[in-house]
Amino acid sequence: MNGTPAGRGRRLVLWRHGQTAWNLERRFQGTTDIPLTEVGVRQARRAARLLAALRPDAVIASDLQRARATAAELTEITGLAATHDAALRETYAGDWQGLTHEEILERYGEQYTAWKRGETVRRGGGELETEVADRAAPAVLAAADKLPDGGTLVVVSHGGTLRTTIGRLLGLPSHHWEGLGGLSNCCWSVLGEGARGWRLLEHNAGTLPEPVLGDDD
Repeated sequence: MNGTPAGRGRRLVLWRHGQTAWNLERRFQGTTDIPLTEVGVRQARRAARLLAALRPDAVIASDLQRARATAAELTEITGLAATHDAALRETYAGDWQGLTHEEILERYGEQYTAWKRGETVRRGGGELETEVADRAAPAVLAAADKLPDGGTLVVVSHGGTLRTTIGRLLGLPSHHWEGLGGLSNCCWSVLGEGARGWRLLEHNAGTLPEPVLGDDD
């Protein structure tokens, strides 16, 4: 699935929220509504100054406060109004939510190991990664469809949700999504529209994307 006609030259900037206390504690947040730390706010402010230079045309964000607060730093600079969408929330992970990494390994070790092997697992009885992509990717594509030719959409969301969305938009089989790697707090990935659909231009970036020059542009 990429759902994108060729030739419009649009760009997606998929931006993870800033740091939270649960990030520092390696505690699984999921859909729990955790605020940014002071460091997280500063991260968002710095990143927003960089991303504003890309002159985005629209901003959409998860409705959880860590994503809303991150997006607000960008909209304050750009004057854009963010659209908040529950479809962009982090993966719901049921009984895993609120547990540290060590507690998950202790209580749900077999389930965790199976997930890491690429098996289909409802972590903590929650959502499958494919179900997250089923809700998030269409929300991103719907917003992208409203962009002008050559326009840029900033999507402010969560690490797991962004990885599954990137995987879906690139047309990768779900068992390969883990290969994309994670996004650091307030870093982003960039997808550009090519002749055959979306392609990954930047991943886990923290500086402004540079144009590709040379034989493979």
